[in-house]
Amino acid sequence: MAKCLCMHSTACRNRFSMKSPFAVPSSRLPRPAALALVLAFTLGSGSAWTQGSSDTPALGTSPQALVEYARQRNPGFAAARAEASAAYERVTPAGALPDPTLEVELMDATNTMNGRPASLLPGQVGETRYRITQPLPGWGKRDLAVKAAEAQATQADAMRDAAWAELAAKIETLWLRYYAADRERVLNREGLTLLQSLEELALARYALGLLPQQAVLRMQREITSQRLALVEVEQRRKGLATGLNGLLGRAHDAPLAAPADPPLLPEGLAPGALFEAAAGTNPEVQVAANDIDVARAGRERTYRDRLPDFAVGVTNNRPYEGKSSWDVMFEVMIPLQQSSRRAREREAEYMLMAAEARREDARARASGELGTAWSMYAQGRETLRLLEHTLLPQAQATRDASQAALSSGKVDFDSVIEAERQLIDIRTQRLKAELDTRLALTEIKKLTGDLK
Repeated sequence: MAKCLCMHSTACRNRFSMKSPFAVPSSRLPRPAALALVLAFTLGSGSAWTQGSSDTPALGTSPQALVEYARQRNPGFAAARAEASAAYERVTPAGALPDPTLEVELMDATNTMNGRPASLLPGQVGETRYRITQPLPGWGKRDLAVKAAEAQATQADAMRDAAWAELAAKIETLWLRYYAADRERVLNREGLTLLQSLEELALARYALGLLPQQAVLRMQREITSQRLALVEVEQRRKGLATGLNGLLGRAHDAPLAAPADPPLLPEGLAPGALFEAAAGTNPEVQVAANDIDVARAGRERTYRDRLPDFAVGVTNNRPYEGKSSWDVMFEVMIPLQQSSRRAREREAEYMLMAAEARREDARARASGELGTAWSMYAQGRETLRLLEHTLLPQAQATRDASQAALSSGKVDFDSVIEAERQLIDIRTQRLKAELDTRLALTEIKKLTGDLK
């Protein structure tokens, strides 16, 4: 033992005595500097370890984190947000006065009256006139323009919210499918592990002549089928992860964490309150309602066009030889084109009627879609209750009984395989029912405007 320890210490001395190209001779490194270098490496390693052990939740564990990420990174929603901001910037110019105009008029540019050569320079002609004109909209037209621009900005907000609700619903839907694929993969792996253990037992019995070859072959076929199902669900899980990354504005192969269990399904969903919310706070209904405000503001502006517009101006007259003088101009637009004006008024009325009809259509569609989603949710809740409290316990008891009977030689492997297959099918059916129920709940939240 002492010899081994001596050899080990000698090897350690030889190893540490090897010269490194980055080594500093001890004679050239003062002791305080060496201590500072050791402390720097120690603190740096500790900092790196702290950063690596951060407890920040990984992206993909819950749909809420994905939705918040998409709120900042999704390009489509960024475009809708920018359009809404641009609509608000149009409010101030809508109520502003038109820009004035400046005119320079050269009277007698040929200088016929004074016998000089023709000229196009101000002050070198018979008379130069400088005129500034300011158009003035009729009474109340600027206020109505501001009102119409505000209505359009509010409509842009509603369209942005509708786009966001659609995007959030897509993200949550894809995440739920991603979650179901991940759980289905776990179930398939558990089933494959059990079948492989049964295969070992079957091969052992077959070697002893206690089991026919057909039972072993069927067991291997079941294992192959289970592996194929596992490959299919893994590829589906990867495809769903790619789709989620696309909605988040990330690279298609960006990693996503394994999904965590979603919260429990709510118990007390009142249909009456849901239908009332769908009629009032549904994003599409909100867009249609704001479209009515826009159409109403447009109609008021059209009727206000019956009043004339005005313009005022000031002119400075400067003759070549003589005193300057000032003129004041007042201009009125004469509303003579009554036929075209009445056509525009009828158009505004029809546009308002169309907007009101679109709102009612949006309410009817929201109510119909909510009825379908509510029916699917209620059906899914009942299906889950039957599966969890009746079929699944029965299948588990049947599987356990068949395995116990196999140990005592009372049943064959076919019965055990069939019991295990039924348990896997019922677990998969329960997972599918949970997915359908949660998808229906997501649709309900989208239709009632609960996805913010």
